[in-house]
Amino acid sequence: MKFTPSLTQFMQTGTVIKSTGSWYNVRLDNNEVLPCRIVGKFRLNGMNLTNPVAVGDKVEISPDVEGGLIQKIHPRRNYVARQSPRSKHDLHLLASNVDQALLISTVIQPNLKPGFIDRFLMMTEPSDIPVIIAFNKADLYSEEDMELYKAMHYIYTDIGYTVLLMSADTGLGKEALVEALRGKVTLVGGQSGVGKSSLVNRIQPQLHLRTKQISDHSGKGQHTTTFAEMMQLDFGGSIIDTPGIKTLSFNNLELADVAHNFREFFKRSVGCRFGGQCLHRNEPGCAIKAAIEANEVSEVRYENYLAILEEIEAQNYWERHKDK
Repeated sequence: MKFTPSLTQFMQTGTVIKSTGSWYNVRLDNNEVLPCRIVGKFRLNGMNLTNPVAVGDKVEISPDVEGGLIQKIHPRRNYVARQSPRSKHDLHLLASNVDQALLISTVIQPNLKPGFIDRFLMMTEPSDIPVIIAFNKADLYSEEDMELYKAMHYIYTDIGYTVLLMSADTGLGKEALVEALRGKVTLVGGQSGVGKSSLVNRIQPQLHLRTKQISDHSGKGQHTTTFAEMMQLDFGGSIIDTPGIKTLSFNNLELADVAHNFREFFKRSVGCRFGGQCLHRNEPGCAIKAAIEANEVSEVRYENYLAILEEIEAQNYWERHKDK
């Protein structure tokens, strides 16, 4: 009787380290890197995905003439996802199985957008992913800019986030950032033009990430990273570099999800007359509105919160769930 080996005998495990949309680079357990394609369709909590496999995914692959075929994705410890910028009905996975996230921002060039910070935190908070907020380009800050930075530092450290003052040009804050990244898998994100690639090059010059100047015409940043990619750090750990983000929207959230993931709101919501059902807008006996009046909660954060609620409401329920 002829023995026919099963597919499982040829399966290998590895980690996805780069996604180009149709192909994925997978680092096998023996450190060999193979280009791989996917087999079949994958969904996330019933949502359609523009990229069904994320950088950071643990996968099983079978051999293929062109490299490998991803047959299975292991359960994710966590993931970071956003509404697809190309399709409002789909989700786009930024990364999975991360220990923390590094959000790179700046006060000027381009000008600070506090709403973007809070939208980024809306991607990480549901999975309790710690976030470091690094304000880059400190060497360019005027006294007025520094006052704005100090205000941001107070707002976000007060609710438990780590905030660093950085300069890719001078090296300010480099040691603190290296220690924060050491031995961990870190998702790195930020708006275009904040100096993300320059800052990564400062702490790990061997990576030689491409950088670009701010556009003279628009005053906005230009994309340098095209695809998400995991890169190892020589001092231990790795980063997942992601393309610069222009906007963030959330087709996967309901109004209550937003209220529950503004951490200082959720903590105080036990004092609301309607408890966890309170959306902190016009409800009577709202503990959050009382805390704002007492200067115990950031009014800036509250305004950003209301803007997210309004945006989600504008995408009516049936439109947002059309493809389910």
